[in-house]
Amino acid sequence: MNKRLKEILQRKTEIRSALESNDNVDLDAFEKELRELDEEYETIEKREKLMHQAEQINNGELESRTISTFNMTGQQEKRSPEEAELAYRNAFMDFVLRDAPIPTELRETTSTGDIGSVIPQTVLNRIIEKLDASGMILPLITNTAFKGGLTIPTSTVKPVATWVAEGSGSTKQKKTTGSITFNYHKLRCAVAVTLEVETMALAVFEQVLVNNIVEAMTIALEQAIISGDGIGKPKGILAETPNEGQALDVAKMEYQTLVDAEAALPLEYETNAVYVMTKKTFMKMASIKDENGQPIGRVNYGIAGAIERSLLGRSVVLCNYLDSFDSAETGSPFAFLYNFKDYILNTNYQMGVKKYEDNETDDLVTKAIMIADGKSVDNGSLVVLSKAAAI
Repeated sequence: MNKRLKEILQRKTEIRSALESNDNVDLDAFEKELRELDEEYETIEKREKLMHQAEQINNGELESRTISTFNMTGQQEKRSPEEAELAYRNAFMDFVLRDAPIPTELRETTSTGDIGSVIPQTVLNRIIEKLDASGMILPLITNTAFKGGLTIPTSTVKPVATWVAEGSGSTKQKKTTGSITFNYHKLRCAVAVTLEVETMALAVFEQVLVNNIVEAMTIALEQAIISGDGIGKPKGILAETPNEGQALDVAKMEYQTLVDAEAALPLEYETNAVYVMTKKTFMKMASIKDENGQPIGRVNYGIAGAIERSLLGRSVVLCNYLDSFDSAETGSPFAFLYNFKDYILNTNYQMGVKKYEDNETDDLVTKAIMIADGKSVDNGSLVVLSKAAAI
């Protein structure tokens, strides 16, 4: 192999190691360098191939042929956007299933960065659609697509109305707002081994790919939204510090527990806040009776037959991303009140897949990669119920 080609491959390996580490790196610089390395690699490889063919012809090892063509314009044949997309989707399937490289002419029609091969836009749209529609948490939060690393005023993602004085030359009333910075966090999930088959129709392959990615990423994203520590992942709601008087210690589950939680919720956050807890905790609360002997928990069925749970008239969202009351350790949260519209999940939804070899098992692993970050921009609606020592 050409010495320069070895150097390019070595540099790509170094960049990959840097990206997989937790160190702060300049992603834009790496993206530019990788693009230049790819172009240089293809140029050198093409030149060496042509030199080798010319040498074979001169030595009589390869017969030179003239190929006739009916394309009299002399221009490269162009595909329609629909044909180009279908061709890329089929090439992408071959890449995932059989590790076949995606042709250069197809890569030119798609934005490829440092994440291997970009998922076709048609398939990506289905993944995003299903992500937004699945799970209990993702449909409730606010989604943005700011560039990572930017410091953004919270009023940008959560608009604020302010009073201003009337008339020209008058002083406008200003409102001080905080700011948030979204970082680059890579979310990766391994695609299930059911994809590793020799024969699979395009539609079936895409459906399996969508289901596998959505299932894994929904769980990872929702887990981070609830309890993420903010280190290499979004910062979860429970990692925030509640405002004064909005952190409650509960030693015994009783009617007064919910009364205290409702009292701790400020009036201005009354409308859209919901309870979040496990199913076991809800069923324990549902068995509590008020002073008139009526259960405080309600389970109704909506028009579509979906179960709707509520406590004292407030909606309940169930999840498995925190401990139930019985299993929680002393000091650990087991339920909370929150308006999910105050949580921002920031991602550019530029998603791709990458293949690598597991050196320990010698398996070829296919993984999907997404860049995402998330933070709570307003903790006013957050009321946390933590387990206290039994009385």
